[in-house]
Amino acid sequence: MAYAHLASVYDKLMADSPYDQWLDWLERVWEKREKPRQVIDLGCGTGSIAIPLAKRGYRVTGVDLSAEMLAVAYDKMRREQVQITWVEQDMRELDLPAADAVISLCDSLSYLTEEEDVKLTFERVYQHLNPGGTFLFDVHSPYKMLHVFGNQTFTLVDDEVSYIWQCFCDPIRLEVEHQLTFFLRQPDGLYQRVEEEHWQRAYQPVQLLRWLADAGFVDVEITADFTGLPPHETSERLFFAARRPER
Repeated sequence: MAYAHLASVYDKLMADSPYDQWLDWLERVWEKREKPRQVIDLGCGTGSIAIPLAKRGYRVTGVDLSAEMLAVAYDKMRREQVQITWVEQDMRELDLPAADAVISLCDSLSYLTEEEDVKLTFERVYQHLNPGGTFLFDVHSPYKMLHVFGNQTFTLVDDEVSYIWQCFCDPIRLEVEHQLTFFLRQPDGLYQRVEEEHWQRAYQPVQLLRWLADAGFVDVEITADFTGLPPHETSERLFFAARRPER
C-alpha cells in the first residue's frame, strides 16, 4: 500500500525512529564487506536514509511506490543541498542501472504480503547488483507481528496530528492489517479526518534464507534489533546482509 495522506505528516510521526542506528548498521556491514559507491534505496519513503547517505558521499537512487512520499523526499533533498535520483517504481518491477549495493530499511519489505512477491523482489535485486555487491534489508519478525502488533490499538493525541491505529492479526499468515485514522490540523485550526489501510506480513527466517539462496545470494548473515547478534525468539526486527558472488 502506497502512503498517500500520511506522506505529509510521516516525518513528524517517525521523528523518534532510530535512523542513525540504521545508518550505522549499513556502515558496519560495508566496512566488513566492501564499501559501495552507488546505492539503490528500495522503499526510500521521504528520504530519511537516502539523504544522509548522499551527504556521506554515496551516489544514491531512491525508489518508492508513493509519489506523495517522493515529493516530500525531493523537497528535503533540496533543503539539504544534495543530489539524489528519485524513481517512482514498484520494487517487484525494479528497472534501473546496476549498483554496488541495494538497501531496503524500515521494514519496507514487510509490505510484500505474498511469497512470490518476495521471491521476485530478491531476483530483481540480484539482477541490479554489480558482482560482489551487497543487499541489506530489515523486516518485522514473526514475534513482532503476533505479540507486538497482534490485535492491538494504539493512539496518539497531539496538537498537529492525532491518530487511532488498529491492528488486526492473522496468526496463520503472520499478517497484520493496519487500519489508520488520522486527524490532521488544517491552517484554519480545524481537523481533517483521513483513513488509510496498510498490510504487512512476516516470514520465517528460514524461508527468507532459502529465497535469498534461490535468487543466487551468498554469505548471508542474520542479526536482530541493531545488536549485531543472532536473533532469538523474542527479537522484533531482523536484519539480513547478503552478497552477489563476484562471478
